[in-house]
Amino acid sequence: MNSMRALLDLDLPLIAVSFADEDSERAAAEARSAGVDVAELRIDRFARTDVGHVREQVGAFAGLPVLATVRSAAEGGGWSGAEEARLELFREVAPLVDAVDVELSSREVVADVIAAAHAHDALAIVSYHNFDHTPDIAELDRIARSAKEAGADIVKISTMATNAADLKVLASLLVNAGDTEMIVIAMGEIGTASRIFFPALGSRLTYTFIGHQPTSGQLDYAETSRLIRRFYPEYDRRKGGVDA
Repeated sequence: MNSMRALLDLDLPLIAVSFADEDSERAAAEARSAGVDVAELRIDRFARTDVGHVREQVGAFAGLPVLATVRSAAEGGGWSGAEEARLELFREVAPLVDAVDVELSSREVVADVIAAAHAHDALAIVSYHNFDHTPDIAELDRIARSAKEAGADIVKISTMATNAADLKVLASLLVNAGDTEMIVIAMGEIGTASRIFFPALGSRLTYTFIGHQPTSGQLDYAETSRLIRRFYPEYDRRKGGVDA
């Protein structure tokens, strides 16, 4: 059974922590102990991306819901290799993980990545990242529709917020999402509030870190967990009401 899908069915906030391949056994043990909901494996940040190594790192996180991505350099990731090689990595991990995340802009591979995910009961997250600004609502609606039409189970939109108006645009996107499952994130210092309060509007995952901060505006896992438990009592009850 897809354990991430089961968690999503609870309709509660979920906290995802991103990991590379630095001491994965220790990192996975720490994630389990802390009560991390979803481990996001950033394969594009791995020191090695040969298939054996990648499969070993995924295996280290057994027992945790795992989301895998090979983020392209074009959208802020570490992958600058050939698209054929990136697709092959997605195909290798699809049977081993609960979900994969591929960018809508990755036109050469997006359809095949989604197909590989669905062939193995993994969720397909189709994402859009803009590190410069937040487009207007019409453009974001267009992007969300395109991702859903491509076959996304969940549409992820993450943009840079430079003012309160940007937060309102992203909040509007969530409120009017209809039956489209979404993850919506406002990056930057002013976007920090989105990481705690957008789940209340329907955003399915909030991302955080343990140790090194990868993205501006993120709070660390301990703080994120504390605040999510504070503002979402049902989540706190599911976790047993004990601080991580």
